[in-house]
Amino acid sequence: MNNLKNVGRIVFAIPFAIFGIMHFMKAGDMSGMVPSWVPGGVFWVYVIGLALLAAAISIILKKQIYLASVLLAVLLFVFILTMHLPTIMGGDQMAMSNLLKDMSLAGGALLIAGLFKDNS
Repeated sequence: MNNLKNVGRIVFAIPFAIFGIMHFMKAGDMSGMVPSWVPGGVFWVYVIGLALLAAAISIILKKQIYLASVLLAVLLFVFILTMHLPTIMGGDQMAMSNLLKDMSLAGGALLIAGLFKDNS
């Protein structure tokens, strides 16, 4: 059972590490996704990239895994509220898949937090 937990934890974290790296590699392209009412565009892309990378490293190394997973879930819910929901309300129903993806990932992050709470 512990092997499954550990494999699942690592498999869950790897995409976040890749997403974090992509934020640094494609910051200019991603800056258009920052809501227009948030100043600093590309700055926030770098901050989010760093947050995603830090969460992934923390989850993989099992260092502060509870805190990292809860903060990752909060970040994903912020994405839902500030990016995906307004886009859907604006008529882009294709954004629903991104909302559901981030909701599932937030649920996974909370599950990781619960499973590894005692390992922090």
